[in-house]
Parts: sequence; C-alpha cells; structure tokens
Amino acid sequence: MNKPLPEDPMMRDLIKMARRHQMTRRTALAGASVTAAALALAACSPGGGAAKKKLTAAKDLSASDPNMIWSNWSLYIDVDKKGAHPTLDRFKAEQGITVEYREDYDDNDTYYAKVKDQLALGQDIGADLVCPTSWMAARWINLGYTQTFDDKVLVNKKNIQPAYLGVAYDPKREQSLPYQGILGGIAYNKKAYKAATGKVAPATLEDLWNPSLKGRVGVLSEMRDTVGLILMSQGIDITSDKSLTSDAFNNAIAFLQKQVDSGQIAKIKGNSYKEDLVNGDTIAAIAWSGDIVQLNTEAGSDVYGFVIPESGSTIAADCFVIPMGASHKTNAEKLINFYYDPANAAELANYVNYITPVVGAREIALKKYPQAANNELIFPTEKTLKNTQAFRSLTGQEELDFATAFQAVKLGG
Repeated sequence: MNKPLPEDPMMRDLIKMARRHQMTRRTALAGASVTAAALALAACSPGGGAAKKKLTAAKDLSASDPNMIWSNWSLYIDVDKKGAHPTLDRFKAEQGITVEYREDYDDNDTYYAKVKDQLALGQDIGADLVCPTSWMAARWINLGYTQTFDDKVLVNKKNIQPAYLGVAYDPKREQSLPYQGILGGIAYNKKAYKAATGKVAPATLEDLWNPSLKGRVGVLSEMRDTVGLILMSQGIDITSDKSLTSDAFNNAIAFLQKQVDSGQIAKIKGNSYKEDLVNGDTIAAIAWSGDIVQLNTEAGSDVYGFVIPESGSTIAADCFVIPMGASHKTNAEKLINFYYDPANAAELANYVNYITPVVGAREIALKKYPQAANNELIFPTEKTLKNTQAFRSLTGQEELDFATAFQAVKLGG
C-alpha cells in the first residue's frame, strides 16, 4: 500500500526502510500462502453449510464514551513527516472522538481465524470498525456478523460511486461501504516492452502470451485478479454464477498452468512483483493499479505503464464494516461519514494512490491535487469503471475448490 515519498531525504529513506520490513496491505493480501488451515476456513463461508446467525448487536455506548478502535491494513492511511495521520487527527478534533488506530489487519484469512469464534457469538473482537476485502466482508455479512448502518448518521453515504452499488451480498450498502478501490490489469516496462515486441503497449491479456515475452511475464498470487482476468479474456462474466461456473474456472486454471509449464510465466508473486519489473526480470505482469503509480514516483519518471485489457479489469475494494460486538457503533459511523466527505476522500486518495469510492472527490482534487486528479488509476472515469468486473461471491465449497486449484499452480510455478 505504497504512496509518494516525501521530499525530505531523511524521511524518504526512513519510509523506504520501513516498507522493506513492514507487511503492507498488498503484501499481506497477495503474498500470504494458502495453507490447509486457511482453506478450511472457506468451508464456513456463505453457502458452505453454515447458517446465518441471529445475533444481537452490542449496546451502543457512543453517547457516553467518545472512543473507538479501528483495525486496518498497514500503510493504508495518510501519514505526515511527524508520523501523524492528518485526516484522522482532523476527525478527532472535529468530533471529539478518540480513535485508537491499529494496523493489525494482516491478512483476510489470518485475521478471520483470530476473531471467528467471537464473531460467531456476537462478542467484541477488539475493534469497532474493520476493513476486510469485499469477498471477506461478504462472508461476515452473510453469516450475520455485522451491524446495520444508521443512515441518519451516514448522511454522506449518498456520495458512494454508482459502480459500488448493487453488490449481491449488500445490495443497499446497509452493512458495508468501500474504503478504497483496487484495479487489476497489466503493468509493463514501456521501453523494454517496445524493444521486445515492437509494440508501444499491450492492449489485451493475450499480449502477455506473445512468444517474445517468454520467461519475462509475471502474474499475481491473488486468485481473484489473475484467474479473474484470464476468465474475462475468455468471455466469462466473473460477476455471474451462471457464467463463472466450476467448469469455466477449471478451464482458466488449465490455461494458466499451460503458461507456467511452457515457461511463458516466470513469476507468480504478491507485492514483490514490483521488484521483478524494476530489476528487469519481468517486462509485463498482471498487477495492481496503485502500485504502478508508486513505481513511477520512485523512478522519478514515467517508466512503467498500466493498461486495462480490452476485455476489462478486475475491481475490488476493502470495506468498512462494524462487527456485531462493537460497542461504539455511532462513533464508527461518524468516522465512515467523515471519509465519505469528498474533501477528506480526495486527501486520502492523493496519499494512498488507490481509487476513492466517493463522488465529488475528484473535483476537489482537481483544485488541490491536480496530478492525482488527472491520474486514471487514482480517479478513473465512469467509462473506465464500466469496463470492470468484481469476482462474484463464492460458496464455501467453491472457495475451497478454487483456492486449492490455484494453489497447485502456484506451488508448481
């Protein structure tokens, strides 16, 4: 979850050092191995035989206790040279609410493993607000583990980007709201790609299978992005259970395995795929949009490109949810509402380099952060967003089967 480095050389070096040693939001999501224990957890996901719980929300103490705890991914909020979080500090000052900000959401499966027993009982998990990735948020919601928002508090909910409405697991966004959006597409070294292929830029996913790139292609270790993009290139609607069937998934896995076995794909990695682009081991890769913004920032020039294939891009989000056992619901809703103010959303997006889900943020950014505002990877247009698909929710058995099949390719690669 990288962002532009400050101009101060000492601070820049300190942050670079921290990034090498700290697990970031992207590293955790993509780099973590799928263990047997993690896969077993999928059997508890929606459709896996577990009934939705009828739990009672904890008593809301917000009126008498102006405190809350927010669990989030590492390096996923704005930070100034003093190590403070400007937007969060402003929220505290404006609302008089003390926020204990914890960067303890290390991975979707491992975090879930730590709190699943308390969640199932409706007990306090030690956080009033959490930001799981959308597919994990869907699991929590469908199992009855999250509270319903009070729209009287969340008045800025009206600012949600239309692209994030209508999700199957939360059609009216009553229990989840996206924090930051993530695009999956193709990253490439502009000079090296042209030298190898004679083309200026890739246009389709098929361009990755060009023989001139053999052994110089990377893909992500995140199933929903790598296999999702392959499925989309094969004409599969990954939002639909009628289109994205087990047969369709297995066909995509077989295709991916063929590319690995032939040596076309050399790397299956998480966040470290960036290092391969930088050192030249790979020329093109399935990648995340925000990372490419950071690569160019660190390079000091427009070395790397990012394109959405003609067949479309995967899109996901990390979502705000309030667990059933949270006892500071209104305080948490006020914080969500704060980040759904366009000015605050613009400031946050300018720092983290991922997609803001808030309408009106770009207009603010045009005045205050013009470089970010004109970056399609941070503020994509409606036309771009229409060419994206979110990997559909999986049943427990599908989660187990799909993850096991993808893990077999990863281990073989």
